[in-house]
Amino acid sequence: MNKEAILENTVLFVKRELEGAEGGHDWFHVERVYRNALKIAQSETVDSFVVSLGALLHDIADPKFHGGDENIGPHKAEAFMRSQEIPLVKREQVLHIICHMSFKNRLGSTQIKESAELHVVRDADRLDAIGAIGIARTFNFGGFKGSPLYNPEIPPRLKMSKEEYKKANGPTLNHFYEKLLLLKDLMHTQTGRQMAERRHQFMLDFLDAFYREWDETDQPHS
Repeated sequence: MNKEAILENTVLFVKRELEGAEGGHDWFHVERVYRNALKIAQSETVDSFVVSLGALLHDIADPKFHGGDENIGPHKAEAFMRSQEIPLVKREQVLHIICHMSFKNRLGSTQIKESAELHVVRDADRLDAIGAIGIARTFNFGGFKGSPLYNPEIPPRLKMSKEEYKKANGPTLNHFYEKLLLLKDLMHTQTGRQMAERRHQFMLDFLDAFYREWDETDQPHS
């Protein structure tokens, strides 16, 4: 098994599959997660090949863009890995990552079998959801859905089931409280936690500035 050639083929496959994807879930998102995962993996005892494949294939068919179907991504990833003659045990490890990456899965009742490889890729993905890029992705997706930026009369929903979370369509700013500001404390690895600190603070600073400017523009003219 030529791992380097397989990873090169995986990159080409993902780029083709995500051509024309929404800007927050495109190839560049996958590439950032891949790079973050490799960085985090340096300090962890993991199978770097499994981590690499998991990071590259984790968003091959995000359910948000496929009617909520959570099976399309794993099926596409499995078919591709079979075409590359990747051994079954490796395929199963990668599929485990893909199936249990999402933040919303922690809202379900199913107990997830954790692994070091899953932790690395999950942390890498969560890092891309916070900080400056996370803010940009959040508002890009909010615009894609047609969500309002903010509505002070619609508070964040802090306790949702998995199904409620999947169907949530509140103002974009609410997503900070429903997910993004929670991610720092959900990091599994030391490297992930360290990288998350600065990005988390950037979001707090952004929210402070947002509310200040909102209040300023909310004042009647004299």
